[in-house]
Amino acid sequence: MAEATTHTARYREIATVLRRHSLGFMVGLLGIGRLVPFRRGNGGRNGARTRAIDTGTAAQSNGETSPEHLRLALEELGPTFIKLGQLLSTRSDLLPPAYVEELAKLQDAAPPVPVADIRAVIRRELGSEPEELFATFDDRPLASASIGQAHAATLDDGTPVVVKVRRPGAVARVLEDLEILQNLAARASRRWGPARDIDAAGVVDEFAQTLRAELDYLQEGRNAERFAEDFAHEADVVIPRVFWEHTTSRVLTLERMRGMNVGDAVALDAAGVDRKRVARRGAEIVLKMTFEDRFFHADLHPGNLFIHDDGTIALIDFGMVGAIGEELRGHLSTLFVALVRGNPAMLAGALTSLS
Repeated sequence: MAEATTHTARYREIATVLRRHSLGFMVGLLGIGRLVPFRRGNGGRNGARTRAIDTGTAAQSNGETSPEHLRLALEELGPTFIKLGQLLSTRSDLLPPAYVEELAKLQDAAPPVPVADIRAVIRRELGSEPEELFATFDDRPLASASIGQAHAATLDDGTPVVVKVRRPGAVARVLEDLEILQNLAARASRRWGPARDIDAAGVVDEFAQTLRAELDYLQEGRNAERFAEDFAHEADVVIPRVFWEHTTSRVLTLERMRGMNVGDAVALDAAGVDRKRVARRGAEIVLKMTFEDRFFHADLHPGNLFIHDDGTIALIDFGMVGAIGEELRGHLSTLFVALVRGNPAMLAGALTSLS
């Protein structure tokens, strides 16, 4: 296990956390068991224990795992693992329903960064104190996530904005964890048939590429501007403006979007919003991204969608995006045509081409 020498302390931490949450069988599959002392009844090396993740059941007394233990372990391991769990929560083709449901509870939240540190980053990146750059700047964070912390501010012309500041040390930890995850996925694929069958190494490689891009706020700003261009003629879709004079790779200043959470049915009904129309319009937005623009928002969870009283949809958070090539678009088009026509043979052919 030569590659472990570079990140020995982190490998040991991962192994310890997995065993503490009754995921010891994964320690064996990943080949990192020798980094922590073996304790009987805490996971062991019995390959039969992998049945727990195959069925979504648990028997902690036997050292077997459960969906809840997996979620707790990912939360304890920090931002990179939380984001991987969030990705897996959207992949019902890879995990049993119980795991998908539990991983969907993962929240990309973190303890707030001290405001002194936030101000230091802004001063270093933009050259001035927040009070000199903005008409107002709220020291209380709007949100504190694993990679960045957001603060409300106002420009001199009165425009409300959100200032996203990358957490000090976030890049080093994320890059280290991504390298470790890629090593572990490759090893798991060699040791465990199911990991090889789902192309665990490929899943992690794609995840790593996306997350590395999310670390660069300049790229997120460019993504936002591309979406703004793509939806320039869609009056009921709003994309926040980027204020480049207050933006660097570590600080991103965007127009502040307000509205109701797309999942808050009570608030939507109270405002008289037609929820069926919102759902239909949301589907149309995704289809436009996929088939017309071939550039899509890869993190459209409810927290990144705001609904205005008139049904207008505002999108935020453009760090994770994807692009679709011409060949893939053709396969997806064939798949949808087969579904509409109810043609099983055509559908099977489209799925075979996609896979």
